[in-house]
Amino acid sequence: MELDGREPTLDELYGPLLANFGHFTALQVRAGRVRGLDLHLTRLSAQTRELLGADLDTGRVRTWLRHALRDVPDASVRVNVYPGPTVMIFVRPPASPPASPLRLRSVPYERPAAHLKHVGGFGQIYFGMRAEAEGFDDALLTDRTGAVCESAIANIAFFDGTAVTWPTGPHLPGIEMQLLEPRLPSRRARVDLGGLGAFRSAFTTNSIGVTAVARIDDVEFTVDAGLMHRVEREFTAVPWDSI
Repeated sequence: MELDGREPTLDELYGPLLANFGHFTALQVRAGRVRGLDLHLTRLSAQTRELLGADLDTGRVRTWLRHALRDVPDASVRVNVYPGPTVMIFVRPPASPPASPLRLRSVPYERPAAHLKHVGGFGQIYFGMRAEAEGFDDALLTDRTGAVCESAIANIAFFDGTAVTWPTGPHLPGIEMQLLEPRLPSRRARVDLGGLGAFRSAFTTNSIGVTAVARIDDVEFTVDAGLMHRVEREFTAVPWDSI
């Protein structure tokens, strides 16, 4: 963990930990490279301006990323921005998508300011743990009208045999979603819980990768090997950017 490119003191951690106000981006690094680096930096810059009313020097962020990763070629990285702005970078072991298709439990919950990747995700953690206690893998967030938004930690997409539908309920436009959407036959539309039977398959996307969905509540989905092969092929075709 580094703060503005150096090891933080204990006193410097009090503010961010106690206030828990800020935003972040998460990325997988392999051989010192990342997919969609410009999108990650654009997200950090725009959200710093919106949340904190300040400009963020993304050039310095890249320098700090290189410093934090100087001895670690492969990693899971999280870049948090707090008032100041100050930048805290966390480096952990690399992660891979779940080996098995997901089972999701729908819950009526919208993340506050869902378009932002903000810290303080009590609601999604709470409902995710509730879903696991009921035998599911994660929660699927819906708005008060029953429209699908996103999973607790990922975007979700549905396939009807022809095109991929990305739900328009309040959600965070994830970096992987932004990278995949133009590479697939995609459309954006409202998706209702009551209309899930119109879709053959579903999958989630986040910084870790792409995962098939086997079930939402009592609705079963076909784990379409052909679809998943195509989605994964398009995802792996996205070029890697040097940090």
